[in-house]
Amino acid sequence: MQFEERQKERNSFSNRALVSFIIFTVLFLAVLGRIFYLQITTNETYLTAAESNRTYTVPVQSLRGKILDRNGNVLVGNKATFDLITIPAKIENLDAFLANITEFLSISDKDLETYKKLFNSKALYNRELVLLKDLTQAQIASFEVRSFRFPGAFVGKRYRRISEYPELFSHALGYTSRASAAIASLPGIPSRNWRDAEFVYASGLISGQLGLEKIYDDSLSGSYGKKIYEIDAKGRLYNLIKFEDGTPGEDLYTSLDLLAQQAAHEAIDGKRGAVVAIHLPTGSLNVLYSSPSFSINDFANGIDQQSFDAIIQDTNKPLFNRALKGRYPPASSIKPAIALYGLNANLTSWERTIEDPGFFILPEDGRVYRGWREGGHGSVDLTKAIVQSSNTYFFDLAYQSDINQLTTHLGNMGFGKSLCIDCFDEDSGLLPTPEWKYAQYNRGWFTGDTVNMGVGQGYILATPIQLAYYASLLANKGTARLPHFGSKPSPEITSIETSNFNWSKLHKALELVVEGPSGTARRLSELKPFKVAAKTGTAELVSLDSKEAYAEIRSDVLQRDHAIIIAFGPVPNPEYAVSVVIENGESGGLVAGPVAVEVLKKLIER
Repeated sequence: MQFEERQKERNSFSNRALVSFIIFTVLFLAVLGRIFYLQITTNETYLTAAESNRTYTVPVQSLRGKILDRNGNVLVGNKATFDLITIPAKIENLDAFLANITEFLSISDKDLETYKKLFNSKALYNRELVLLKDLTQAQIASFEVRSFRFPGAFVGKRYRRISEYPELFSHALGYTSRASAAIASLPGIPSRNWRDAEFVYASGLISGQLGLEKIYDDSLSGSYGKKIYEIDAKGRLYNLIKFEDGTPGEDLYTSLDLLAQQAAHEAIDGKRGAVVAIHLPTGSLNVLYSSPSFSINDFANGIDQQSFDAIIQDTNKPLFNRALKGRYPPASSIKPAIALYGLNANLTSWERTIEDPGFFILPEDGRVYRGWREGGHGSVDLTKAIVQSSNTYFFDLAYQSDINQLTTHLGNMGFGKSLCIDCFDEDSGLLPTPEWKYAQYNRGWFTGDTVNMGVGQGYILATPIQLAYYASLLANKGTARLPHFGSKPSPEITSIETSNFNWSKLHKALELVVEGPSGTARRLSELKPFKVAAKTGTAELVSLDSKEAYAEIRSDVLQRDHAIIIAFGPVPNPEYAVSVVIENGESGGLVAGPVAVEVLKKLIER
């Protein structure tokens, strides 16, 4: 019995020992695993954390790339200027420092107030602080001879984004300004570190805000560099450990043409409007001009509130990009497109003739749609209807048209679409459909709406860049390349197919608009040494029944008709297409036409 009890005790002890051994083994392995995790697996993480606690990374801004025209002229670049920079940690008495330095340098109260507000935080962390920007040579000389008195200040080079043509390319190039979103361009640097970034620009962190500066911001900006400092327990910089240089921004070579853009600016002569010119073989935009304009230098380098308010309140809206966003009735410039539709749909032919009494009567309700010439154009075939711009002929042709097929046709010619590959914030215009009208006005589509569309009036609205693309499509006989600012050809799109006979007749009719004795733009014939094909338009802003009624409202300039022309040349082998819209200019041939000719002359005779 005693033996059995002893045996039980031994077995119990062995079991307890085994359990204890297992527990201690598990605990040992857990500790060993934790040690392995800390020492091996997460070693890099903790080393990085430790390193970040003793170091501070300062982003270093790179110089932005230049933007050039197709001939290598610099349209916007970087101009070196000089700022008075201080090191607050080395300034013992702020009031005495400012009192002494303002004895010979004029500093505004606003700048002094800003400087004082930032002084203590910059001194605490041993950071630089700009006191005065864009020093003149006289100011630099005045400081340098006294610099020994100011060990906490020095003159440093900074850059400003500057264009030699500040108002000429505003809507095409856009501008840069301060940006906080740039912190995403250099991963691994906490957002708080960007307040201490070393800037090469006087405006600090900048990025493109509009235009090409915005579209190509990444390539123009390049990449930021890094300066890694050792810091003390209070976060003050005291030793530069490492410097990683950034990559300067790439230069952007565009298809814009300086001389042609200047020609557009001079010819439009301050009027409200827009000019767009396209190189037919490539689709490249050689001119994109909107008037009036604004100075991109002011926006890039800090515009004061008073000047900004003046621009915003200007009734001529200089910030509005009319070339890309202006919506205008295409008026008679749409007639070649309507003619092509009618020919392809067998609704008309070049031989078909109608009598034009100066008006068209809608059979359904007797409503009268009037032409621009009192008494009409007499017997009119399709060529004469284009050359002399007979409204009655195109009222009649549109009346026969199926609206759904017609809108599809016009859409294929670029209306109602955003077309440009690299334009900023382009508007799509308006190509109305019965569905659109019902959704917009809760009303059905009337035959009269289609009749109005036949002469480019009513609901349809087009942008100048759409009109230029449409002109390029006519010039290229149904094919066109999407507009863009690059020099290489963009994708070619075949939009309209018709017979070579139809294209030949249409080109001849458009040529006679300028070169013929009765064309609506015949006065342009003697303004250039080459031949041009064109179609003019007069976009009505107010629907009136007579010239007398128009004369009554004409005293209000803003009620006058818009002047429009689309053109291409030199014919018979065109290289360029251009569109011009002059707001309230009244006559496409007399007002918009000479602008188009001057632009074509610069492009063709270069």
